[in-house]
Amino acid sequence: MKAEVFLPEDYKPAEDEPFMNDRQLEYFRRKLIEWKAEILEDSRDTIEGMKDSTRNIPDIADRASEETDRALELRTRDRQRKLVAKIDSALRRIEEGEYGYCEITGEPISLKRLDARPIATMSLEAQERHERREKVHRDD
Repeated sequence: MKAEVFLPEDYKPAEDEPFMNDRQLEYFRRKLIEWKAEILEDSRDTIEGMKDSTRNIPDIADRASEETDRALELRTRDRQRKLVAKIDSALRRIEEGEYGYCEITGEPISLKRLDARPIATMSLEAQERHERREKVHRDD
């Protein structure tokens, strides 16, 4: 097990330091763990809210509105469940030493992109190529 890395409170990864050094890896590891904890907390709140709001609503329009709200909330939670899986995958890549590198080209993913989307697996250029190919195939 690795020794704990000291990370100042105001630390932000910089382009002028070695790419994916211990401090950068720790920064992204903590960011991912905090993000996952927020999602799981929101999910618990949703479940509690749904348990509390289960009631018999006599007006059919009000009931339809409530059902629509619940369906939307459940869809959002499903997206977040998938996001948690991607966060777990990013944490595994950190442990395996693969984090921060494009899975297509092997090139480093920019720090700005990783800071904005810490679960990114492709560089911006590779992602754009992927999306263009996807769009072409979808239009066929």
